[in-house]
Amino acid sequence: MKLNIEKTQRKLESITRKRWFFTLFVLLQFIPPYASKGFEPAETGIVTIEILSHSLVYSYPSTFPIFKIIPAILVVSILLLRNRVTRLFSVYAGITYVLFAFLQNIAITENYGLGIIPINVIMFSLVAAFWFWEATIQKNDLTPRKQPLWKYWVIPLAFLAFWYPHSISDGSMIPDFNPSGILTNVAGLTFCMMTPVYIAVLTVYYPTINVTTLRVTSLVGTIIGIYNVLANFVMFTSTLWWNGVLHIPLLTISVYGLVLSLKKT
Repeated sequence: MKLNIEKTQRKLESITRKRWFFTLFVLLQFIPPYASKGFEPAETGIVTIEILSHSLVYSYPSTFPIFKIIPAILVVSILLLRNRVTRLFSVYAGITYVLFAFLQNIAITENYGLGIIPINVIMFSLVAAFWFWEATIQKNDLTPRKQPLWKYWVIPLAFLAFWYPHSISDGSMIPDFNPSGILTNVAGLTFCMMTPVYIAVLTVYYPTINVTTLRVTSLVGTIIGIYNVLANFVMFTSTLWWNGVLHIPLLTISVYGLVLSLKKT
């Protein structure tokens, strides 16, 4: 059984390095969103924004604190209990990626009816699968070791994403550093704000981690990060520039994680 697991892991390590694997993710980007009422191709961007801004995740505000407190406890537990909580951490990450896939990318909208973003559902579900695989084989070794100080640059950015300090004023997103947001806003149930946290943990303990999980998570994070930078800084600069700033951790940490995962160790 152990030999089969190790063989599968080696295959995954090889496959996720292949050029065709990365090409597949590029081709996935051409899958259009779905809307039960239909829409013209020129409306694709509008439909996508409509779905994301009315997604199911906003229907459960009472659960927001739960998905802030649990990851905070898990990160602290890693520091104190080390490898005794690595499987739990991976299982939790996998569960949240399943939630991101379906709660963030499905919506009931007034203009388009039931809306779904299949690209994100597929990519987020794939990331979830790799985290569940890691929970099965437990290649992550989160034992503290001496690291150069520069490797910790990801921590403040990951914390900024986790905090997600913002509020809405006159239809625009603005900075709001109210400390209550650390435990009460929607960030704990969003791909863009939690992915920097998960990748940051892996990069701090690199190279004794599951590089395939890091690679796939970072690849999808990079793709979504690019979309968000374009949307917030180019398309909707006047109203969403601050949202763009808060997505910088996603893009930068994901690119960093992807580069690390492709290094020969």
